[in-house]
Amino acid sequence: MVSQSMSNTVYERLESELGKRGADAALDLLFDELRQQKRYHELFDARLMQARHRLGLPVILTERLDDLEEPLRTRLEDAYMAACREVGDLLLAESRVAEAWRYYRVVGDKSPVAAALERIEPNEENLDKLLEIALNEGVSPELGFRLVLENYGLCNAITMFEQQLAQQPTEQLECVVTLLVDYLHKDLTANVRAEIVGRESVPSETVSLGELVRERPWLFENDNYHVDTSHLSAVVRFARLSTKQEVLHKALDLTEYGRRLSETYQFAGEEPFVDTYPSHALFFAAQLGSTIEEAIDYFKEKARTLPLEECGSGPAEVLVLLLTRLGRYREAIDTWAELIPAGTPTTGFAPSLVEMASASGEFRKLIEVCRERDDLLGFTAGLVEDHLATCANKS
Repeated sequence: MVSQSMSNTVYERLESELGKRGADAALDLLFDELRQQKRYHELFDARLMQARHRLGLPVILTERLDDLEEPLRTRLEDAYMAACREVGDLLLAESRVAEAWRYYRVVGDKSPVAAALERIEPNEENLDKLLEIALNEGVSPELGFRLVLENYGLCNAITMFEQQLAQQPTEQLECVVTLLVDYLHKDLTANVRAEIVGRESVPSETVSLGELVRERPWLFENDNYHVDTSHLSAVVRFARLSTKQEVLHKALDLTEYGRRLSETYQFAGEEPFVDTYPSHALFFAAQLGSTIEEAIDYFKEKARTLPLEECGSGPAEVLVLLLTRLGRYREAIDTWAELIPAGTPTTGFAPSLVEMASASGEFRKLIEVCRERDDLLGFTAGLVEDHLATCANKS
């Protein structure tokens, strides 16, 4: 385990320590020497040697971990995890983040590495490595996406979002969507303001993008536009994933701009958002407390009239999601039961029946629907949760 670069004095000290004080002392000396020399990968092996010796096992591993009996196997596994954290911490202290991640990946803890990535100043030499760890390894998708935006632009960021990030957890997707909406909204607002200043007095900084374009049709004359229109439609589509009020306000602003573009740039979306900007405007505005019933009626009509065999469950899921975001859980559950037949493949855009019941406490409704659908798992989950809630209320 010890390389030839160590001085003869160290070798002699190791032999002397073993003879005078035993194996524990020799292994402690080995660990201290490796740490002093910052040879952390070897230090990891030394820590495992210590653990094996203290557990009465040979320091040179001669059998597989799976072959050990309990509780010995668990104790050695615990020592292995502790060594991973220890060495990972030492490597992070040296800003050797990629090496540290090798150990933290085993532990399953991204947070220390994500925090370390945030402290590193990106440059030409380390950018690819930062992106590899943050994005490809999934340590900090938000940071990685921000680096893509800042260094490679919106087009690459949109492509990456669609190709690499779509399967990330919802909370991470929301963070990335926030970055995208903020970036495009800021850029578009600046471009619109610049054109207005060229023809009129400078508008107040408090005037929103929607207000800037609402009374100025000349901004769009002769097929004029102020941002890549394919980027605009993509970011509006991504904004459906967000529940943040500030993001929804900016997304609504983007639809105010988009719906005024020339027909040339009115790209059709997928149902129920085929009329990209008007339909998204309803979706966002309802969540901001405006045109709620109009939005529900619009998406309800879509969900009930579009053929399931052609459009799938998407239109119904949009309606269900909108209802849940508005806090209308019973109506959402009823909609799911009515419009999404049992066994229909879903996109995952809307919460499941169980998730809606859990969020709202509508367990009796869940029990009723699951019984009708022969869903034993959902039925039992609702039954148990309803029983526990009843007992809690009585106590």
